[in-house]
Amino acid sequence: MRIICFALLIMINVLGEAMAEKPNLIVIMADDLGYGDVSCNGSKTISTPNIDKLAAGGLRFTSGYCTASTCTPTRYSLLTGTYAFRVKGTGVAPPNAPALIQPGTPTIASMLQQQGYATAVIGKWHLGLGQNAPDWNGELKPGPLEIGFDHCLLLPTTNDRVPQVLVEDHRVRNLDPNDPLWVGNQQPTPDHPTGSSHRSELKMDWSVGHYGTIHNGISRIGYYTGGNNARFRDEDLGDEWVQEADRWIQFNKDRPFFLFFASHDIHVPRVPHERFLGASGMGPRGDSIVEFDWCVGEVMKTLDRLGLTEKTLVVVCSDNGPVLDDGYKDQAVELLGDHQPAGPFSGGKYSVFEGGTRTPFIVSWPGTIQPGTSDEIVCTIDLASSFASLTGAALPDNGFLDSFNVIDALLGRPGAKGRPHLIQQDNTGTKFGLRAGDWKLIRQVGKGPKATPKEALYHLADDPDEKHDLAQQQPEEMERLRELLNNALTSEGTRPK
Repeated sequence: MRIICFALLIMINVLGEAMAEKPNLIVIMADDLGYGDVSCNGSKTISTPNIDKLAAGGLRFTSGYCTASTCTPTRYSLLTGTYAFRVKGTGVAPPNAPALIQPGTPTIASMLQQQGYATAVIGKWHLGLGQNAPDWNGELKPGPLEIGFDHCLLLPTTNDRVPQVLVEDHRVRNLDPNDPLWVGNQQPTPDHPTGSSHRSELKMDWSVGHYGTIHNGISRIGYYTGGNNARFRDEDLGDEWVQEADRWIQFNKDRPFFLFFASHDIHVPRVPHERFLGASGMGPRGDSIVEFDWCVGEVMKTLDRLGLTEKTLVVVCSDNGPVLDDGYKDQAVELLGDHQPAGPFSGGKYSVFEGGTRTPFIVSWPGTIQPGTSDEIVCTIDLASSFASLTGAALPDNGFLDSFNVIDALLGRPGAKGRPHLIQQDNTGTKFGLRAGDWKLIRQVGKGPKATPKEALYHLADDPDEKHDLAQQQPEEMERLRELLNNALTSEGTRPK
């Protein structure tokens, strides 16, 4: 009996040591943050000291990407390791969208959960909830907890869409059953206050599209009633994410954990906390960047306080490129000055030009990653396979279909290579970009069965802002990339087997 007990103790100790060797993993994703919006990428207008500190002590990628130029498809690809264009319904999700990632779909969270990780998503979700539609007054499932997360505190859609409530695990937080929440696409009653009917009462006017239900002096996309006790104040979202992340990391400090920290900054409506107002001199958009940078710093303070900094790999990225006027009159255009949100690149949100998907991308792991800059091509879709490699997890045959293992590049190991090619998509799935090495093919699919795709070819090393179409001068390169894109679009996946 003593021998058995002794053997069990040895086994427990061995397992504990193995678990302790696995690094904590944190992905901090901004919303609509452009390559040029951070000072470590050259911004002279906005200062981002906390992001800069991570870049100075870690690896800053000049060719770091997301997969899509809008939020929902990028988030889908990050979690599933599969291009969103392969799955119908993965465009920008409406307020009452059902869960876009169904139970049984392999995700970065389920893979790490199986490896013994505690897992959480805190912040913006925008991937739908529920089987056919969210049951706002009941259990909101399936959702994150059905695809590998142990815990979630969510902004369920995006803050310019209703409803302005937080979802904690399976339910709306602080919802009073005597004041049920209703969410819909039509005005519930003729006298329901909207951005159209009560425009003079708004504290932030809309420019296009955002004329539905008014909350906190701001009208949104869609309509809702009730749930008054559950509604949040826009200004407090950043603090909510930071406080919950601090609490959750503290609770799980003695085991490996994966945290997807999904900030809403700097998406519209841009309403940073009052203490950040005027911090940038560029109005709400610039102030929201300062708030996001503060959030990054607070997460790092938590790691420092708990002695976890050298045990934690942190990725800072964005879900797509920048946009100025995105439906509200918040002086983003008027106060821009000389600032270049996309840096040296053309396009931004909604575009498959480089500015739409090439974003800030920083990887920090003090004591493991040597500080520097990398030109290797890496993408948020690759985190799934790369984290699998880092933690010893096996890749599922039915998942991570387009996720490349680029862990050596992410860690800055000598001679390591990034991915050889990357597909970029817009929200509609009718525009694609294909980067392969220094070459970039852009394709726009026309409407109708007989429409001919419009294509262009750019050499990014000489033409980073994609101004000079070389399709006529480089027919062989054009054909090579066209075949590569066609094969990728029609295949079941591009991940090397």
